Amino acid sequence: MAGGNRILEDAARVAGGALETIAGLRREAEGIVQHRIDKILSGMDLVTRDEFDAVKEMAATARMDNERLAIRLAELEKNLSKPIRKKAPKSRKTPSKSSDSKKS
Repeated sequence: MAGGNRILEDAARVAGGALETIAGLRREAEGIVQHRIDKILSGMDLVTRDEFDAVKEMAATARMDNERLAIRLAELEKNLSKPIRKKAPKSRKTPSKSSDSKKS
């Protein structure tokens, strides 16, 4: 039975080596695919996440400013459509001649 054990040990080593080889091939294939993807993406002139987030924040700020200005414009237009009332100048009371004659 020592011969049978040896055959099983050899078969186990061959199977282990095959699994290691397959794992190595898998890692190599992943590396090649990753390299190709990086090469394709670098040629596409894409923006980074940081640049995208910065522009997204700028757009949100601009949208809020636009809404605030639209509300302010509506208020100004509302005030402009109201009729303008001119205040009558205050009349000055001039002393009458009769009161001047009494003083003399």
